Amino acid sequence: MTGMVGAFTATILAAGWTTLLLAVASLVVATVLGMAAAFAKLSGNRLLRSAASLYTFVVRGIPDLVVMLLIYYSLPALLNQWIDAMGIDARIEFPPIVAGIATLGLIFGAYMTETFKTALQNIPRGQIEAAIAYGLTRRRMFACIILPQLVRLALPGFTNNWLVLAKATALVSLIGLQDVMFRAKGAAEATGMPFTFYLVAAGFYLLVTILSLLLLGLAARRFEIGLRELAP
Repeated sequence: MTGMVGAFTATILAAGWTTLLLAVASLVVATVLGMAAAFAKLSGNRLLRSAASLYTFVVRGIPDLVVMLLIYYSLPALLNQWIDAMGIDARIEFPPIVAGIATLGLIFGAYMTETFKTALQNIPRGQIEAAIAYGLTRRRMFACIILPQLVRLALPGFTNNWLVLAKATALVSLIGLQDVMFRAKGAAEATGMPFTFYLVAAGFYLLVTILSLLLLGLAARRFEIGLRELAP
């Protein structure tokens, strides 16, 4: 029995790489979407502001699981109907990991939008005006003035979003991705020991949370050190 538990535990933990890949890839997508939507919300273009506001409103108003099912099942079915209507002999299917990354990236991009928007609004306007007065290009102004402060100001909210996203990856097991939760469910059903193997999965997510807090905490302190060095 001990050997069987150990074997299933190793199988569950081996799937941790899939879970981490899913989480990190989703975070990248969410960060890009969130940054773009935050700038859109603060732009002078009414159409961009409206589009970004609609995106965050709709995505945050729909349950995560519903969004995932729409992307994994409904969207390919709709696209295939269009393909059939055009007489094209082809079929579209999304692999579970692609659907998972798209879903989590889309969902948490909406939350990242508000995080980045608040951070951008807290950057002193005088610094932007001084950079313009000195003739800095938009690229240099973003790289040298906006981005460093954006990272520092957004890091607390970014950390919270990442922790929630990392745990939300468990939802993707429902569409067949062989991640930690999928393997834990399989082990629980095969052995009749759900508490043991779901506890292993819980331990994995808890470890990810602890390591994330340590690493992002170090990053936050590093930025605070830089801020104190610049303070008069």
